Amino acid sequence: MSHNVAIRFTDVGFSHREVVVLEHASFHVHAGEFVTLVGPNGAGKTTILRLILGLARPAYGSIEIFGVSPQSAMTEIGYVPQYMNYDPSFPISVAEVVRMGTLRGTSRDTMRIPLSSMADVLEKVGIADLTDRPYAALSGGQRRRVLVARALAGNPRILVLDEPTANMDRASEQLLFAALGKLKGETTILMATHDTGFVSALSDVVLCVGEREGAEHGILRHASVPEDRMSSNAADDQLARVLHDTELPDNACCCGADEVSDKPSVSQPEDGAGQGGGR
Repeated sequence: MSHNVAIRFTDVGFSHREVVVLEHASFHVHAGEFVTLVGPNGAGKTTILRLILGLARPAYGSIEIFGVSPQSAMTEIGYVPQYMNYDPSFPISVAEVVRMGTLRGTSRDTMRIPLSSMADVLEKVGIADLTDRPYAALSGGQRRRVLVARALAGNPRILVLDEPTANMDRASEQLLFAALGKLKGETTILMATHDTGFVSALSDVVLCVGEREGAEHGILRHASVPEDRMSSNAADDQLARVLHDTELPDNACCCGADEVSDKPSVSQPEDGAGQGGGR
C-alpha cells in the first residue's frame, strides 16, 4: 500500500447498542490533504473521528493510519475537541495549555517542547501575543486556536478537528481558517462539520456521511465548487459549495491508480467541476 495514504477505511462497519452507525464504509485520504467531513447531527461523524483516534474499534473491516492501526498511530494524531472542560478558577496560562499537547501517556518523563518550537506553534495559529494570558480570560475563538496549538505541540502528522467553528463569531472563524491554511500541505487535516451545504475552499476532499437513501450508513465523496461567502478577495472568505448530486469514485484523487479499488461514479457535475482545491 502507498505510504502516501494517511487514512484508509476499508469496508468498515460499526454499531452502537445495536443501532447501525456505519455499514461497509470505505474511503481514503492522502498525506497533506485538507478533508472536510460533513453530515447532519447524529449521522456518525463523531464515530468516524473516534475510530480514527483509536478510541473505538470497528465491528468489521479495517482502518489504517499511515499503514498501521489507529491504536498504534495515536502519537501521529493531534485532536481538537469542540470544547475543553476546565475549571475557570484554575490558574493555567495559554503556554501551559499548549504544553499539555506534549504529554505522552502516563509517563512521568513529560516531554517538553523547546521555547523556539513553542513560539513557532503559537505563531502558526496567530496567538503568539497570548502566551502568558490566563486561558479562562480568552474569548471562545481564542480558546479554540489555543486547542489547535495544543494539538500541534506534539508535531502530529494528522490534525483532527471536531466542529471547530461551532458557536464561533465570524472574525474568529476567519482567524482559525487562516491558521489552518498555513498548515495545509504539511499536515493532513480532517475537520468535521454539520454544515452540509458549504465547506472551506481549503478543502481538497469532501466526505459526506448519513445522507443518501440506500447509503445512510456509508461515506460518499462529493465534488465541490468555489463560492464567495461575501464580496471580498480575502482567502478566508472563500467557501466551496458541496455538490450533493455527485458521487466521486474513491480513486478519483489517484488518477485511476490501482492502489485503491475501482468504484463507479454515480454522477458527475455537467460542467466538469472537481473538488474544491483538488489535488
